[in-house]
Amino acid sequence: MTTDGIEGFLVETRNYGATAAFWKSLGFENVLETGHGSGHWSHPGGGPYVFIVEQHERELVTHPVLKVADAETFAPGRAPDFAQRFTPTHWGVRQALVRDPDGRIVALESPLLDDKDRNDVAEGQHHG
Repeated sequence: MTTDGIEGFLVETRNYGATAAFWKSLGFENVLETGHGSGHWSHPGGGPYVFIVEQHERELVTHPVLKVADAETFAPGRAPDFAQRFTPTHWGVRQALVRDPDGRIVALESPLLDDKDRNDVAEGQHHG
């Protein structure tokens, strides 16, 4: 099994408010505000979401997020270069990070497997 296409984009910024205002001016609506410099924005016309994250510690990145129906059966035609294997996250998915041939990151996200994944996240054993 491969991916189900682009689900969203992660966009890091130095100024969450300014970046959120930019995406709002393009028609996106805030559907989840985290309260700590990040939020999920969707367009009412459909298409991929934009997840904005304020970042001050390193160089900013923007990368696509592809949907994977099942992390356990994910089997692309070419073995990916994993920067991070599928790991449960605090935002309710299993996420892997793979590198394209030029070293750019692409995120893969699938549903959490079971209650063990959820418990691991709750106990702080995994961080996305």
